[in-house]
Amino acid sequence: MTIVVLRPNESQDQLLKRFRKKVVKSGVLSTVRRKRWFVSKSELRRVEKKKALRRLKRRQYTKMAEM
Repeated sequence: MTIVVLRPNESQDQLLKRFRKKVVKSGVLSTVRRKRWFVSKSELRRVEKKKALRRLKRRQYTKMAEM
């Protein structure tokens, strides 16, 4: 659970901003979004493989652009 304590002379906006940063950093939202629907292991492997290929192509493209 993410807890944020109000600091002296801190506005509600600043407190909310700090809270949002902590939630994003902890990864709670990404976990909730990922677990929103069931994804089979084979589907997960297929998606991960696709992401890896995309990353590899992007790296190769940036290396070619540097030359």
